[in-house]
Amino acid sequence: MPTPLHFATTEVRRLGRPEQPVVAIAKEAPKAAQALEPSLPTTMRALVKDRAGPGLELKRVPVPSIGPTDVLVRVRMAGICGTDGHIYDWDKWSQSRIVPPLIVGHEFMGTVAAVGGAVCNVAVGDRVAVEGHISCGACLLCRTGQEYICERVKILGIDRDGAFADYVSVPEHNVWKLDPAVPDAWAAVFDPLGNAVHTVMAAGVSAKSAIISGVGSIGLMAIPVARAAGASRVIAIDINPQKLALAKSLGADDVYDGRDPDLRQKVYALTGGHGADVLLEMSGSGAAINAGLGMVRNGGRAALLGLPSDDVSLNLAENIIFKGLTVLGINGRKMFETWYQMQAMVTARRIDLSPIITHVIPLERFREAFELLKEGKAVKIVIDVGSKAG
Repeated sequence: MPTPLHFATTEVRRLGRPEQPVVAIAKEAPKAAQALEPSLPTTMRALVKDRAGPGLELKRVPVPSIGPTDVLVRVRMAGICGTDGHIYDWDKWSQSRIVPPLIVGHEFMGTVAAVGGAVCNVAVGDRVAVEGHISCGACLLCRTGQEYICERVKILGIDRDGAFADYVSVPEHNVWKLDPAVPDAWAAVFDPLGNAVHTVMAAGVSAKSAIISGVGSIGLMAIPVARAAGASRVIAIDINPQKLALAKSLGADDVYDGRDPDLRQKVYALTGGHGADVLLEMSGSGAAINAGLGMVRNGGRAALLGLPSDDVSLNLAENIIFKGLTVLGINGRKMFETWYQMQAMVTARRIDLSPIITHVIPLERFREAFELLKEGKAVKIVIDVGSKAG
């Protein structure tokens, strides 16, 4: 069958001559895909949840195919998220959500290896990160500028194959071109950094005192973000002394053990007896959420990002209703407002992620990485996928 032709009529302006229409020009249809390497491999390494039960397996699987609007990314570095830990352990949540076999991982960066024929804004060789929430584009939320809470969202590494692999296929719409000033390891954790940025910016911390409850990796990232956003005082709360020490080094003015029975009184004393202006809740602990709400002043704001593992009991009357609090649920990153904000902060060196990324570990040593996190011996681990890709 002959190659189909696409016709376009354009207009030419010639110096010194009248404008005139130009006859239709025949062009070949775009190619289905353009590969980075002369011959893309047919198989790749991938970290797979291949069955119900604890653990993951490193296997060789087919390189994913791409459609006309898709991009194939060659993964260079990928961050381990708490969600990946839940899938590794095969806890109650993962048993109800994950359908094996599945390639896990959703925090990553890499280079474009191939593009579909309808891809317009991304080219082979581009250095990119990827928004892991794939929206439908058609629901009420997507059509009103809120696709980050899409009703039919699919998440990489949870609902479809993810990024703990040499290659991953994603829609062009989700690809973010990286500024050359962003280091690879930092770009690999733009997903959780975006959670921190979204939480801080939604809460509005400028010239305000802010409690950060729970200083895991995202809570720690929120400290320099809050500083960059103009917080007047940052109070970090956790039960891990090592993480509290790191919080202090990252710019927290005050750090407290969440088990301190006098914690509420101490926070009120720091804030002129009023309570903090803002709560940034990162822990997901029901007790910590209730305690944090109790430390916010009347008329304050609370932005909740941490995910509780079960139902939470709250004193709604005393801690929310009578205080007139504004409570915000935070999910993912605003697409793509948050991405512009965090890349601006990183390129301006307003935030430094180096102290938070405590380990970079090759893909083959994935079990060691998950055990380090489980034992609390690491803060944020980045998996080096690209050094031995293929």
